[in-house]
Amino acid sequence: MPRYKGAHLTWNDRLTIEKMLREGYSKPQIARYLGVHHSTVYDECRRGAVELKRSDLTTYISYSADVAKDYHLDRKKNMEKPLKIGKDHRLARWLVKTISEGYSPSAACSMLGKTPETTFSCTLCRQTVYKYIENGDLWPLTNKELRYKSDQKRTYNRVKAAKAPRGDSIEHRPEHINNREEPGHWEMDSVVGKKGTKAALCVLTGRVTRDEIIRKMHDDTAASVVGVLDRLERRMGTAMFRQVFKSITVDNGSEFADCKGMERSCLLPGEKRTHVYYCHPRSPGERGSNEKQNQLIRWFFPKGTDFRKVSQKEVRRVQDWINNYPRLILDWHTSAELFNVFLASL
Repeated sequence: MPRYKGAHLTWNDRLTIEKMLREGYSKPQIARYLGVHHSTVYDECRRGAVELKRSDLTTYISYSADVAKDYHLDRKKNMEKPLKIGKDHRLARWLVKTISEGYSPSAACSMLGKTPETTFSCTLCRQTVYKYIENGDLWPLTNKELRYKSDQKRTYNRVKAAKAPRGDSIEHRPEHINNREEPGHWEMDSVVGKKGTKAALCVLTGRVTRDEIIRKMHDDTAASVVGVLDRLERRMGTAMFRQVFKSITVDNGSEFADCKGMERSCLLPGEKRTHVYYCHPRSPGERGSNEKQNQLIRWFFPKGTDFRKVSQKEVRRVQDWINNYPRLILDWHTSAELFNVFLASL
């Protein structure tokens, strides 16, 4: 029976030893059958030895696969390495606090050692932190506090459009935008509030930097969306707006119905300030970055939130939190860092 070097005896091996001993095979014969050294079988029989009684009350020594297995598991448990985190209670408290605030274990690990406040006795990898959480070593933190429970991506079924888009289709979007080769291209969506209320959020996400701009709207209408872009243009100036917002990709919601209003400049009548592209119907995956950011927003503002009771200051706090969140896709940089580099290059 071929075996690789250093392999431990399995449960079936132990059952085989027990069976062959009952049938009268010698330990060297059993060792040859299993493909192990004879000392392995001798040691195994010693570890699994139990004292049994015959019907005449005399005792004899026999081998028990169950006893041998329990012995092996106990020894294996004792051989496990101690927690790398050791007695660093400050690190444990920081992990619990950071992850409870919405950071993933991966993001928390990426922050270790970067500042004096995040420098501890050791650094950890995400697998280790996930294991600590699962084993209860970071109590009271549990898997319920983690935002993402699975890496499985949601699938979407493409549906046939009933009518032409209000502007240029995403099919006409240039490849350099599709490939995220150039910053300054955005995805836009709205986040609605409690059913029966009108207040909502207008959300813009940079396709390259993943920078987030969140603005509160009185209602989820086309006029409000155009108003958000108008206020951004007035604050930045048309020249800067054109460089920062070269294109915006939206879905086919009614709040994005005014394509001309979104594209035209409010400061230079008759001139364009950006270019709007429309996704295919029911294809949120074509605004994947935007959808992912909306998950972060919903962490702070769950479905059913009444945005009439949410101040712009609270919205700005969430925006800053998202923009300062380290991301694996950005090589553990933050969106704010990359966006500031982009602004400095203009």
